[in-house]
Amino acid sequence: MDHPLVAAPPRPDSLPRLDHELQAIGLAAGLDAVGIAPAEPFGGTLVHLQDRKAAGLHGGMQFTYRRPERSTDPSATLAGVRSLVVGARSYRRAAADRPADVGPVARVARYAWTDHYAPLRAGLDAIAAHLVAAGWQARVVADDNALVDREAARRAGLGWYGKNANLLLPGHGSWFVLGSVLTDAPLEVVDDLPADGCGACERCIDGCPTGAIVAPGVVDARRCLAWLVQAPGSIPPEHRVALHDRLYGCDDCQEVCPPNRREDRAPAAIDPADRPWVAVLDLLAATDAEVLARHGRWYVAERQPRYLRRNALVVLGNTGDPDDPRVVGALRAALADPDALLRGHAIWAARRLGRGDLLEAVAADPDPEVRAELALEPPPVRPR
Repeated sequence: MDHPLVAAPPRPDSLPRLDHELQAIGLAAGLDAVGIAPAEPFGGTLVHLQDRKAAGLHGGMQFTYRRPERSTDPSATLAGVRSLVVGARSYRRAAADRPADVGPVARVARYAWTDHYAPLRAGLDAIAAHLVAAGWQARVVADDNALVDREAARRAGLGWYGKNANLLLPGHGSWFVLGSVLTDAPLEVVDDLPADGCGACERCIDGCPTGAIVAPGVVDARRCLAWLVQAPGSIPPEHRVALHDRLYGCDDCQEVCPPNRREDRAPAAIDPADRPWVAVLDLLAATDAEVLARHGRWYVAERQPRYLRRNALVVLGNTGDPDDPRVVGALRAALADPDALLRGHAIWAARRLGRGDLLEAVAADPDPEVRAELALEPPPVRPR
């Protein structure tokens, strides 16, 4: 929702009541927590982003890194902004059983099982509409390059940064999507911010499959599986076994987190709209249009389905049955694919499954990417 114009002169005498009204409206509209933060630039966050980008820790990620001077300055999105009304909506779900009788399946991170951002934005839109009706400007931002959502939420008193760099809400953990309403209304902001609740715990650091959390609160995107499945190019060979059955996202650092584990004792039931698993062979056989129709709301690099197929081939190598004719057929098709990226990952998958006999089809392949893949040391063959 975008409301750059005011509808009526603001009433300063209504502001104390407005603070409470906005929080009540957000909660009634489906948000799980609402806080108010000052709109000053996020100076410390800007320095962190610049330093980490200079060190290469962003791994080519553009989200909030493309123009950090913009994503850390609310006034770049709304001139005259004074306050941020920040909302959080839970996406906590019960663990999903692996489907049977569909062949190899790939796992999807919980936040992507369905569109959790639509109800988040609906809650923020309700807040923005009330602000506009009261005579103020309001603009909603969520999950884009306009603002660092986690820092806005921290400043609004919603939570603290965990050592995995996620925001944890006191008593509830980190299974939340976040967004903000930027407004020129001078709202009363939070004075007391939650204290660090992690203490000496380092389970997220120890639980990361690739050691991507290189220091408390510092993630090296070049090792982070959640980024690698979204990044363009080839998945680094040294991280493909660790990728295991993940098609999109990675929840490991959240699943081992004690606050999350406590809250997960009574999670919300899986919704019929949730899609926690994807059939690998169906994905590999689907057309580009079909892949985007099913998964187009995800961030897919360059909007190219080839990158989801690339991920699926790694999953196939890690989980497929090398004697299943359907698996063998999918490997043969990928080894003959016109896309060298897919041929290269199919080589890895075939070797991972102990099916080096299939590689005769690419033995004389002239493409440099394929030749480089053939020259790599084969991965360990997956135990049957």
